Amino acid sequence: MIQATQLRPGMIIEFRGDLHSIFRTEHRTPGNKRGFVQARMRNLRTGAMIDHKFASTDFVERAFLEEREMEYLYEEGGNYYFMTTDTYEQFALSKEVLGDAMSYLAPNTAVAVEFYEGKPVNVKLPPSVDLEVVETEPGLKGATVSNVTKPAKLETGLVVQVPPFIQQGEKIRVSTADGTYLERAS
Repeated sequence: MIQATQLRPGMIIEFRGDLHSIFRTEHRTPGNKRGFVQARMRNLRTGAMIDHKFASTDFVERAFLEEREMEYLYEEGGNYYFMTTDTYEQFALSKEVLGDAMSYLAPNTAVAVEFYEGKPVNVKLPPSVDLEVVETEPGLKGATVSNVTKPAKLETGLVVQVPPFIQQGEKIRVSTADGTYLERAS
């Protein structure tokens, strides 16, 4: 059991008989009233997003998950296929389960997949991923680092703001926490 004030994005909790993934939390203390934690979470069984207010003194049951190193293989018909790197067993996860994580999954990406009672329920992405730019405006000659950016569409369909010197076909490193450009990938 953990206190509601310790909830963080990415945690999986048991709430009302189902597993929920925490997407966002905000600790509020309105005026002379008691503080509370406003949590936005996704029901992992149904995929529904819900908001719930937890009192600061509430305790919630954190789900203990088994974590396995896996490799993302491909997407087909709305399902994303993963393979364990030691036994070569394959699992499919739907885009409802993956949520925003599918924007960072390129084939052969190594990820940690979390299992609850033998069923895959969540994907833990690395802090950053290297993705190829498939569409962007032509680069500017002599452009240096500045606060000017341009949109670039990546191989997964994700659009990020990049510096003007980034060209189509280059690989860039993107933060999986907020989807921002970090640097050119080597």
